[in-house]
Amino acid sequence: MTRFAATRVPRGSSRVGLLGKTDLKEQAPHTPPGNMGILEKIKDIELEMSRTQKNKATEGHLGILKSKLAKLRTELLAPVKAGGSNEGDGFEVSKYGHGRVALIGFPSVGKSTLLTLATGTDSEAAAYEFTTLTCIPGVIHYNDAKIQLLDLPGIIEGASEGKGRGRQVIAVAKSSDLILMVLDATKSEAANSKYAHKEILTRELEAVGLRLNQHPPRVYLKKRSNGGCQVSNTVPGGLTKMDDQTAHKILAEYKIHHCELLFREDVTVDQLIDVLEGNRKYLRCLYVYNKVDALTIEEVDSLSRRPDSVCISCHLELGMGHLLKKMWDSMGLVRVYTKKTGSKPDFDEPVVLADHRGGVSVKHFCAQIHNTLAKTLKYAQVWGTSTKHMGQRVGLKHTLQDEDVVQIMKGDKADPEDLKGRFSITKKNDPDRISDRVKKAKLKT
Repeated sequence: MTRFAATRVPRGSSRVGLLGKTDLKEQAPHTPPGNMGILEKIKDIELEMSRTQKNKATEGHLGILKSKLAKLRTELLAPVKAGGSNEGDGFEVSKYGHGRVALIGFPSVGKSTLLTLATGTDSEAAAYEFTTLTCIPGVIHYNDAKIQLLDLPGIIEGASEGKGRGRQVIAVAKSSDLILMVLDATKSEAANSKYAHKEILTRELEAVGLRLNQHPPRVYLKKRSNGGCQVSNTVPGGLTKMDDQTAHKILAEYKIHHCELLFREDVTVDQLIDVLEGNRKYLRCLYVYNKVDALTIEEVDSLSRRPDSVCISCHLELGMGHLLKKMWDSMGLVRVYTKKTGSKPDFDEPVVLADHRGGVSVKHFCAQIHNTLAKTLKYAQVWGTSTKHMGQRVGLKHTLQDEDVVQIMKGDKADPEDLKGRFSITKKNDPDRISDRVKKAKLKT
């Protein structure tokens, strides 16, 4: 048997000469980034949720897990503190026109070609993936309006966690008024593909707080300093997707112990968490299936009958007119033309209004022209489909419709109380309260 003598190191000397610098570097403990701990917690909670059976007994436990998951994802999306590492410059560009549309999809699905066809802007397109590396804007001139179209880089699975600069891409999508999710028709469910791109993209967008084709839940929440949590509802038949005990557990998870919670509709646990988070963005989304020229007639018919879906072919330039019309209807833009007294209406340049950009009432129309015009308004005459007869006199609360003609009549000193009305016109989540109610004076004792 061969024996090897151990090498003794003199006292006070270092082992660098024996091990070398590379060995010390390999033995040094690896410090993970700050987000690695959050990602591990998210995976643990998702694993526990997948193992938990869904029934009445586990409804409260699943609600607590979902609330913890939402808080961790919000913490993961928090901006990097000063002095920390940055993931690069963002893709944000200045807003232009009457609306903004963002193109989102996987690499090599035809986003750059669609931008070139719709706007005429030259965006590089090639047969390899990740051709577009930054945000390229373009302008669509449609129905006397200017719509900004943004070509964003392709995102991959895991973009909500920061893979492939996915957070910057999704941040620009949050600032848009409409999302066009460009999908490859040859990799859709109609073509019996294993890759469900639509579900993957929807999951990535929902993970960062985007809610597609949904409306905000009608839930009223008011925090208090005492009194406990009072949970009530005005839903006929009561809540069916969640009980009051689950709501109390979710409120306790968010450390809300004194509040008034009123359900005006039957909501789920996820919708209640969205209300408590308060950072959700609700956007309209159109699913644009490109490359339909490679499918059969039956498969194209199946895709086109789905809600919020449009089938196009950028190679053959098919379906572009239908896509622009669907974009216009989804954005809800309203064109209002102006008219001077004793002259013809001006149909050259309309005032474009939208619900997601303030409102479509006469008050918002006046604010687009001048911020003090609503205070001096006497009345307005409207010709169009929003009135009962031509030239009807209306006030500030009148809702305008597309292609209406408005003539403003100013008064010398308009009374603000006459324009205000009996109820407040400010949009709040509180119950309606009469604005001209006066408190009685206290009784003298």
